[in-house]
Amino acid sequence: MTTTGAPERPPAKSERLRRHLVALLGAELAPHDRLPTERHLAEEFAVSRLTVRRVIDQLEGEGRVYRVQGSGTFASEPRIAKSVELTSFSEDMRSRGLRPGSLHVSSERVPAGAEIGYALQISPSAEVLHIRRVRTADDEPMCLEHSYVPAHLVPDDLGADLHGSLYEVLSTRYGLTLHRAEQTIKATVLDPADAKALQAPPFSPAFLVQRTGYDARGRAIERADSLYRGDRYSYQLTIYRDTPTA
Repeated sequence: MTTTGAPERPPAKSERLRRHLVALLGAELAPHDRLPTERHLAEEFAVSRLTVRRVIDQLEGEGRVYRVQGSGTFASEPRIAKSVELTSFSEDMRSRGLRPGSLHVSSERVPAGAEIGYALQISPSAEVLHIRRVRTADDEPMCLEHSYVPAHLVPDDLGADLHGSLYEVLSTRYGLTLHRAEQTIKATVLDPADAKALQAPPFSPAFLVQRTGYDARGRAIERADSLYRGDRYSYQLTIYRDTPTA
């Protein structure tokens, strides 16, 4: 004896309308194209104008559409999943169409000290590998970078590999892959010594980017203090304002 379940109910009219609009936005409408009017949608799907308005309200809250008073409802530009990505200097420069490089590379093993030890979750007396590099873009100084890696994670001083991407070296040689990072960006000026290293005027504007990187296990594996020339480097972010609820 066989039994059959209850027939599947067709979706509610409001859900059919939503699916239709989502498909329309995904396949037919380009950003800033206008959607059909509320009156047209209400007649086509045999629903009230209030139901249409509620569905569009949902889509607006999701960032799929936007309204212009007196003109209608329009398709939004697609949102970028990440406005800021965790990249190395080399990856960052390549994405900008520039050739990355390094000058004045040095490394030494030193005690972490209070600030670096706290960031890396190790004792201030524990050793870190301190890597100092002037990073270049198309052979022009762009960034003065100080990186600190817990010494027990890297048995040697990396040598010639320091001229390229530190993240690639840590991953390929030691299996240390960054999974996430905590980062702050501050406005500052270049002191005379740093300005000389970056071939920039003393006390000219700069960005100080401080980053602590963690692997998938949550271990802090790198602290980096990077000083970028303000006249040659910028951050470009795409940000969105949520639709007010009241």
